[in-house]
Amino acid sequence: MAERLFQASRQRRVITMTAAAGAAGGAAVPLLLCALLAPGGAYVLDDSDGLGREFDGIGAVSGGGATSRLLVNYPEPYRSQILDYLFKPNFGASLHILKVEIGGDGQTTDGTEPSHMHYALDENYFRGYEWWLMKEAKKRNPNITLMGLPWSFPGWLGKGFNWPYVNLQQTAYYIMTWIVGAKQYHDLDIDYIGIWNERSFNINYIKVLRRMLNDQGLQHVKIIASDNLWEPIATSMLLDPELLKAVDVIGAHYPGTYTVKDARLTEKKLWSSEDYSTLNDDVGAGCWARILNQNYINGYMTSTIAWNLVASYYEQLPYGRCGLMTAQEPWSGHYVVESPIWISAHTTQFTQPGWHYLKAVGHLEKGGSYVALTDGLGNLTIIIETMSHSHSMCIRPVLPYFNVSHQFATFILKGSFSKIPELQVWSTKLGKSSERFLFKQLDSLWLLDSNGSFTLELQEDELFTLTTLTSGSKGSYPLPPKSQPFPSIYKDDFNVDYPFFSEAPNFADQTGVFEYFMNTEDPGEHRFTLRQVLNQRPITWAADASNTISIIGDYNWSNMRIQCDVYIETPKKGGVFIAGRVNKGGIWIRGATGVFFWIFANGTYRVTGDLAGWIIYALGKAEVTAQKWYTLALTISGDFSSGTLNGKPLWTDIRVNLPKNGWAAIGTRSFEFAQFDNFCVEARPDIHGAP
Repeated sequence: MAERLFQASRQRRVITMTAAAGAAGGAAVPLLLCALLAPGGAYVLDDSDGLGREFDGIGAVSGGGATSRLLVNYPEPYRSQILDYLFKPNFGASLHILKVEIGGDGQTTDGTEPSHMHYALDENYFRGYEWWLMKEAKKRNPNITLMGLPWSFPGWLGKGFNWPYVNLQQTAYYIMTWIVGAKQYHDLDIDYIGIWNERSFNINYIKVLRRMLNDQGLQHVKIIASDNLWEPIATSMLLDPELLKAVDVIGAHYPGTYTVKDARLTEKKLWSSEDYSTLNDDVGAGCWARILNQNYINGYMTSTIAWNLVASYYEQLPYGRCGLMTAQEPWSGHYVVESPIWISAHTTQFTQPGWHYLKAVGHLEKGGSYVALTDGLGNLTIIIETMSHSHSMCIRPVLPYFNVSHQFATFILKGSFSKIPELQVWSTKLGKSSERFLFKQLDSLWLLDSNGSFTLELQEDELFTLTTLTSGSKGSYPLPPKSQPFPSIYKDDFNVDYPFFSEAPNFADQTGVFEYFMNTEDPGEHRFTLRQVLNQRPITWAADASNTISIIGDYNWSNMRIQCDVYIETPKKGGVFIAGRVNKGGIWIRGATGVFFWIFANGTYRVTGDLAGWIIYALGKAEVTAQKWYTLALTISGDFSSGTLNGKPLWTDIRVNLPKNGWAAIGTRSFEFAQFDNFCVEARPDIHGAP
């Protein structure tokens, strides 16, 4: 290996390392300096005394919830380009791990994801988009690690209780079927399975799940627990030998780069199984750079997984733009390759799961940190970050103050690394736009004449990767289309004979699940519809509403006309609505306000200013019954609204107060079957009067 590196170095004839200082055409700043002229911290990288922990990879979460919802609706080639930036090796983020939500029908942050078993005797392994996403990731990187974790569960598992541990065998069977279905229907091998995201774990359930997986020939599927805090899972494992054996990885969320003594005493792998969750600007990038190094340095965590993979949900939902990149406009094709993508590349493109950290990792003398990893075959990757406090604050936990200042750092390669002739150099500089650059390859570093030592000049908010690997690259595509608002006129008749995805484009379910549906007994106009398919409240993770609702459109819409054909399936107690100016979603959906136009199977209508129905603008009788199609139309203009039923005014010019803008929506009175067809929304400033 050393001889090959030497030959490559001779050919390149590189003897210095420089970096662009500022905008294109700026003067070059020498980074390789004589150690004698630049005194500072010295750091020895040596494998003579063995290696540190095994590296398990860097990844991201799709779900928790519905964070990839809009991605599937992107037209080609833009959808494939986004996927390449996320998963393609040596191109962009080049992720090692993809963690997905096991859809459970409940609201799990930015929407609901459908379960593969809405009901006890129901199994469907083509709902949602996580199957598709895992296949696309595998297509680009066959070695990517796949993980599944439930946030919510379908209601039937709780038998009337909001609790998944009522019948341990049944819940374990439900999870096992998801794993088996992934393989049987999509040829996907799930590598890790979780328990219940950020909620209580049950010791007996973990044991039952392990035994069931083993009995089904799924011994290779490892269990990670408990996707919450280090405790009490760590102590529980130390006190229970069977639990200790059943759990392969302890996963903690937002650990602040630190672990606890009992977690280390288990001698299990320690992961930050959800982290980051920060706006994807340069501060978010600094957060990501800092924790990717320091999760191992401070906490011995050998994997860090970002929430979330791609911000592909309406930005005004909770935690907007908290993905590694942004893709929230399928209607325009616009997306943004944000800086956290290139922060990821500094580690992911130059390491692989199975490599080992060196024992010599740590903090720099004047702030920042360094890690080094090797494949044990002669390759070495060193990652150095100097992220300042103000430019690396994650959303959680609170970051104690620290200082980073200008410094020189000397690295001395010993052991098997002492004869490395050359290191490739990649650099990122965050901060002022005049100085900023992302994942730029610099001149390689020549070591043969320096006895394996080199000195770097380090400024604040920089990231360096020095590596023997020559395979790294900064992938790129032509700029995507320009950003455009959601179309002001949007229609969907749901006439899709064989839908590739179960959900209609751009609808974002916030409570309940709305799926394409075919009425086999209706050969006419309403043969293909959108149906709300839950008849029972799920075992919730967040505060799901009491009503089901799916939003669509532009949050900035104010004046609009919404029209939709609706079909109440439940006699007497059923009801449906259309709505505009809906101002909240995600985990805040219960508090959504707007203008809601309801009709009920008992022959009444209602106009409310909120989803919960506490603010009543109007109510009365209407010629409505169940199991019959009706056309509702709602117009909102300024401070007034009007509505029609089958083209006839039902209420006119009712004054509506706040909010002044929001999404359009459809939904039902409760968890009940109902259908929607021929949806149309028109949003423009000059809409006025009755529909």
